[in-house]
Amino acid sequence: MTSALLRKTSRLLFGLLLFAANCQAFGASQFPVAAENGMVVTAQHLATQVGVDILKKGGNAIDAAVAVGYALAVVYPAAGNLGGGGFMTIQLADGRKTFLDFREKAPLAATPTMYLDANGDVIKNLSTRGYLAAGVPGTVAGLELARSRYGTMPRTQLIAPAIGLAKKGFVLDEGDVDMLAHATDYFHQDAPSATIFLHHGRPFTAGERLVQKDLAHSLSLISREGTKAFYNGPISRAIVAASQKGHGILSEADFAHYQARERSPIECDYRGYRIVSAPPPSSGGVVICEILNILEGYPLKELGYLSAEAVHYQIEAMRHAYVDRNTYLGDPDFVNNPTGHLLDKGYAAKIRATINPAKASVSSELKPNVAPHEVAHEGTNTTHYSIVDKDGNAVSVTYTLNAWFGAAVTAEKTGILLNNEMDDFTVKPGVPNLFGLVQGEANAIAPGKRPLSSMSPTIVSRDGKPVMVIGTPGGSRIITVVVHTILNVIDYGMNIQEAIDAPRFHQQWLPDVTEVETFALSPDTRKILIGMGHTLGNPQPANHAAGILIGAPTLGGKPRGNNRFYGAIDPRRNTGQALGY
Repeated sequence: MTSALLRKTSRLLFGLLLFAANCQAFGASQFPVAAENGMVVTAQHLATQVGVDILKKGGNAIDAAVAVGYALAVVYPAAGNLGGGGFMTIQLADGRKTFLDFREKAPLAATPTMYLDANGDVIKNLSTRGYLAAGVPGTVAGLELARSRYGTMPRTQLIAPAIGLAKKGFVLDEGDVDMLAHATDYFHQDAPSATIFLHHGRPFTAGERLVQKDLAHSLSLISREGTKAFYNGPISRAIVAASQKGHGILSEADFAHYQARERSPIECDYRGYRIVSAPPPSSGGVVICEILNILEGYPLKELGYLSAEAVHYQIEAMRHAYVDRNTYLGDPDFVNNPTGHLLDKGYAAKIRATINPAKASVSSELKPNVAPHEVAHEGTNTTHYSIVDKDGNAVSVTYTLNAWFGAAVTAEKTGILLNNEMDDFTVKPGVPNLFGLVQGEANAIAPGKRPLSSMSPTIVSRDGKPVMVIGTPGGSRIITVVVHTILNVIDYGMNIQEAIDAPRFHQQWLPDVTEVETFALSPDTRKILIGMGHTLGNPQPANHAAGILIGAPTLGGKPRGNNRFYGAIDPRRNTGQALGY
C-alpha cells in the first residue's frame, strides 16, 4: 500500500474513531507504526522520509531533526520555516537532557504600545499581518546550534535534501493543497507570496508541482556559510529591506544580535515517570507539570476514562494552571519566573484543596497574584516532530510561524515567509490575543524580548531512559493536548496512536468556556458537567500531535517482535507520516 493511500485510509478511519469515541475513544485506532532501528514522525511525509534517510546513513536523532527542520520549511510552509522560531527538547542516550531555545525576539525598535491607537485601543490585524507583526527569526540559529553541539554530520549533508525539494519542486497531494488553500486570500495581497504559492494567480491543485527557487538559493547560502548567511549576510539584508519597504521595524542590528540559547529543561515526576519539557520563555513545561501535579492526587484510572468526575478534575486543574501561566510567566531574561513555586507538589495540594468535587469554579473569581488557599483562585498553526534513533537519543521539536503562514508576507528574493510572533506578547493587558489568551504585564512587549509561548516539546522517561516523545501545534491548546496524551498513556494504558486519536477538551481560565471536541463526551456526561456549572463550548481547529513510544506499544507492554519504536501521527489533519526502519 502506498504512503498516500495509507494517509487517505487514516482519514477514513478517523471518522470511525470519532463515532466510536463515546464508548471507547480508541476502539477504531490503527496500530502504531512499528520499527526496529528508529522512528521519525512529522507533519509532512516527504520531511519524514528525509529524517529516516538521515538515520539510515548513520546520523543521530539530532542530525535527523536538523534535516527535518530545513525540509519542512520547503514542504510544509504553513508552519515549517526559516523565518520563525521554536524549541527543541533533547534527551541523549547517556542520560543528558537539554533544551534549545530559538524563539523569535522583539525587534530593538519595538515598544509596549506599538499596536495601540491614540486612544489606547488595539489596532486590528497590526500584530498579526504584515512586516510589523514579525519578530527576529531564530530557526536557523537553533538548528545550527543543535547540529554543532549534538549532531554528527556536516551541515551541507543535512540541508541538501531541502535544497533538492525546493529547487526541483515536489508534487502536491491533497493535504498540501488544502494547507495552501487556507491562505489564498493572503497570497493575493503579497506579490512575492503570490509568485510562489499561487499557480499563475490561482490556487494549486493536487498533482501540480511546487518549485521554490528563491528558497533553494537561501538554503544553499546557509549550507555554505551557516548562520552568517542568515544573520550577517545577504539573507538578513534582504529581509530587512523587505521589512522597511513594508513599514516594519526589523533592522540589521536585530539579526546581528540574535542568538539561540541552551537552557535547562523543566522537569517533574508523574506517577513514577519523569516529564522533561520546555522552560520559559515557553509556559509549556511549567503548566504541564502544574496540571499533572494537581491531577496526581486524584485516582483518574479508577474514576474512569472520560467519566464526569475525571473530566471535572482535569478541567479544574487546567483552569488553575492557566491563571498562573497568564499572570507570572515570561522571558527569563526580563521576568523572574516563579517556577520553583509553581512546580512544588505542596502548591498543587493547596490548589486541590480549593477544588470542589461537585461544582465548577468560576474563572472570574480565580484572581491572579493571590494564593490558592485564600480564594476559590499559541496561531494554532505551529508544527511538531518527534524523532528517536537506534541508540536511544530522543528529540522533540516544536517550531512555528505562529499563525497559518505567519504574517503572510514573503521577503522578496529569499522565498522566506515571516512569522507574526509579536502577537504572542501582551499587546494590551486584558485583551485576548490570536488564541484567546488574556495575559499580563510579565509578557509585555520590550526590545529584544522573547514572547511567552505555549510550545511544549516533551520527553517522558523512566529509570533515566526515554519512553515517550510527544508534542503538537495548536496555540494555547498545545499544553492540554500534551497533557491528554500523557494521561492517556500513563493512566489509561493506551498505545501512542490510541492516545493521540482520543478526543480532547481544553480550558484556559479565560474565556470561561471549556472547548470540547465532537463526540468527546456522552450526552449523559455533558449533562452532569453542565449541572456542576461547567460551560461547554465548540471545538477549535484540530491539533496535529506527533508521538513515539519506545520499547513496546504500551508502557509496560511487550514489544512486537524486534520492533522497539512505535510512532503515531494525529489523523485530525490530512498530512503527516510516522515512519521508521
